[in-house]
Amino acid sequence: MGREKIKQSFLQSLTSFEKVLPMLVGIVLLLGIILELIPKGFYSAFFSGNSVLDPLLGAVLGSISAGSPVTSYIMGGEFLKQGVSLIAVTAFILTWVSVGFIQLPIESKFFGKKFAISRTILAFFSSLLVAFFTVLTLNLL
Repeated sequence: MGREKIKQSFLQSLTSFEKVLPMLVGIVLLLGIILELIPKGFYSAFFSGNSVLDPLLGAVLGSISAGSPVTSYIMGGEFLKQGVSLIAVTAFILTWVSVGFIQLPIESKFFGKKFAISRTILAFFSSLLVAFFTVLTLNLL
């Protein structure tokens, strides 16, 4: 790769970073406000520590709260700090990014109702399986 291509790639990366930076700062500030408004023990009380129920709760919470992956990682870190199990956090992050019940009506309009519902259900259960096997692989179950 020539010097000019490396310079061009660097400048493109820098431009992309400049576009994303305000959004990241906004997300971090918004999450900071939200996390201050929610009592510290809320998530640890919401998630009981049950290895079957917690991933389901995390998956449902993630499914109805669509957002960007960056936001889910920040929230997942906060969940872990409050004692929520890794499997519940993993299920939350996976469904946050891949399921999104919020966009189901738009997806149905563009791709058809049957496809949208099938994809959503498959993504939900696949997220639970991936969360389980991720934590199992790490020997944390």
